[in-house]
Amino acid sequence: MARRSGPETREKLIRAAEELFAAQGVHGAQLRDVVALAGQGNPSAVQYHFGSRTGLLDAVMAGRQRRTEQVLGPLLDAAPDELHALVGALVTAEASELRTDRGRRCLRISAQLSHESGVRTRTPHPTLAGTAYWRLIERIEACLAGDGLPEPLLLERLDLALTVVGAAMADRARQYLDGSEPLTDEALFLADLVGTTTALLRAARPGASEHP
Repeated sequence: MARRSGPETREKLIRAAEELFAAQGVHGAQLRDVVALAGQGNPSAVQYHFGSRTGLLDAVMAGRQRRTEQVLGPLLDAAPDELHALVGALVTAEASELRTDRGRRCLRISAQLSHESGVRTRTPHPTLAGTAYWRLIERIEACLAGDGLPEPLLLERLDLALTVVGAAMADRARQYLDGSEPLTDEALFLADLVGTTTALLRAARPGASEHP
């Protein structure tokens, strides 16, 4: 029993953090509330098991990453080097988190962290280095390379597109968690998200003449 107590406590803290980070925000939730929700008597339990709030957050996101990588990996291997197909693989993988309350909470959390991916500097966050998600980003960027966008604009647009997907998924997750009725069914929502994200990425360069 003693050997299992450490992993069990870590898992309880992660589950509690998922619930509170999703509801109150990554920076708004109090660690003491995480500890209490996890049923732990030691107020320093987060520091003991994870080192810090950041360590706990990384553990939450690592679990979410493992789940989506299992879906994204095969989709990415099968996808052609075509923008719509690659965006479709991304949206399908992210949507797999909509199936459970745990995944829905993690979608709400990860949307708060989209600016930390490292896309704008081409330096992946340590949790993304070597992942299918980062390979997907690189393949999408390669598809856009021939569009004539200046590199800073291309990277900024790619980061924006990923932020849009994350925000849309987080809002859908919120509706499911709240029991709200979405305006569209899920199939239409996902298809439209793929289409609008692809269109965003393919938008004409600002200032480009639209007239002959």
